[in-house]
Amino acid sequence: MITSLSIKNYALIDSLQVNFNQGFSIITGETGAGKSILLGGLSLILGKRADLNSIKDTSKKCIIEAVFDVTNYNLKNFFQSNDLDYETQTIIRREILPSGKSRAFVNDSPVNLSSLQLLGEKLIDIHSQHETLQLVDDSFQFEIIDALANNKELLETYALQLKQYKARNKELEALLSSKAEALKEYDYNSFLLKELTEANLIEDELVMLEEEFETLSNVEEIKESLLHASQVMNEEEIGVLFLLKQLKTNFTKISSFSSKYESIAERIESSFIELDDVFTEIDKLQDQLDADPERLEKVNTKLLLLNNLLKKHLVSSVSELIEIKDNLALKVSDTENLDQNILKKEEELKTEENLLSKHAKKLHDNRLKAIPKLTKQLEQILSTLGMPNARFEISLNSSNVYLANGKDELSFLFTANKGGQFNELKKAASGGELSRIMLAIKSILSKYKQLPTIMFDEIDSGVSGEITNKMGMIMLDMSQYMQVFAITHIPQIAAKGHTHFKVYKEDVDNFTISNLKELNYDERLVELAQMLGGTEVSSSALAHAKQLLN
Repeated sequence: MITSLSIKNYALIDSLQVNFNQGFSIITGETGAGKSILLGGLSLILGKRADLNSIKDTSKKCIIEAVFDVTNYNLKNFFQSNDLDYETQTIIRREILPSGKSRAFVNDSPVNLSSLQLLGEKLIDIHSQHETLQLVDDSFQFEIIDALANNKELLETYALQLKQYKARNKELEALLSSKAEALKEYDYNSFLLKELTEANLIEDELVMLEEEFETLSNVEEIKESLLHASQVMNEEEIGVLFLLKQLKTNFTKISSFSSKYESIAERIESSFIELDDVFTEIDKLQDQLDADPERLEKVNTKLLLLNNLLKKHLVSSVSELIEIKDNLALKVSDTENLDQNILKKEEELKTEENLLSKHAKKLHDNRLKAIPKLTKQLEQILSTLGMPNARFEISLNSSNVYLANGKDELSFLFTANKGGQFNELKKAASGGELSRIMLAIKSILSKYKQLPTIMFDEIDSGVSGEITNKMGMIMLDMSQYMQVFAITHIPQIAAKGHTHFKVYKEDVDNFTISNLKELNYDERLVELAQMLGGTEVSSSALAHAKQLLN
């Protein structure tokens, strides 16, 4: 509920500060006194686009601020999702700068207009005779029935189940799409995988094979070089090892004469050991080296295969070929397992759908039970509002599609006249009738769910006599469950408010300004008397006003 409103420098309002109470509040005033200005200012708080022309003094900024008690509105999730600080006493402020720019704040956090509009819809419902389009909207009609059917928790469960069902269905569609694509590539991938698998790839094999190929290709030349090296090193009388052995013997004899000779002897010994080891290695290599044309052919064939595969897959190493082979194996395996995965996903989807259908059926059954109750209450209220022949024909038809709120399609038909044809509300009801229907619906809804503050803007236009009295009683009854405002010219309605505010104009320093004040009992008597009998207040008008108040 709105607890206070402050307006500065807006239209004809210089500065206005007013506090509001729970219950039924009346706003009256002469035509042109500024009631529309008040609503305009309030609309800015609810996210309406600002207009520079609405600034009273264009050298100063316009500030409109409202405080709302949101304790009972379950808005914590909304505040969290919009990154706003949640406060039970929430302050909304709107500023229009002289430059024409506009800023909005919720609990001092800047917000954009779309977020402000979403929040505003949850806080205040401004309703006039000309704003009844909501009545013909399917979602609003379902909202009415679901409120009476007590479907709130079931709708939340259904929405969660629908989300899971759609996610599972999306996963199945992705699998089916993957299968179609995978099948196109399956044969090719299988061929590539077989080719790489049969190549028996070994990491770093290419380097080893190239080395072996060079060795086998040049075996005679290598043999000749190794034999020559062996002869040079170990030829009797002239071989390197023979001569080095003699040199080692000579220096061993004189090593005791000086540390210099001893050092040389040690170095000769090290050289002899190293060369002797080299000779042994050469001997081994000679023993291992044999011409093997068959092995050479195999190595050459494997090298050609590897190089062709490298070229084919546009890579430079066997390790990359192994990685490609592993990826292909995964793709082929995934394709082969797709049918099994699809079957599993279809079973999961069927389980989700069964649960969803169960919830949708429960919603449907609850709605069917609520429709007669809604029809009866609507027709009773409308009868008291001067529409004794008003009749509703509300029916549900199950569809094959899972909608956001179930599987129902709603037909909400109306006739205002006895024996008249049932038709859609927008075709069957006049503006005044739609207005009374909306009042009846809001009255019923207020007993079943927490509604935002409602402000009826001259909803009583074109209505008179006892009907206005009944409308006032309905609004008064609604105020037991919610905060209700009525802007009215009808004294019978104005007298029923718990509090009464008057919009008025006055001239201050050669400027006309609009203001709003709460009336005390005596001021209220005078206001009602003037509404009954005109500016000149007669004793009979005062008596009538007192009777209405009492």
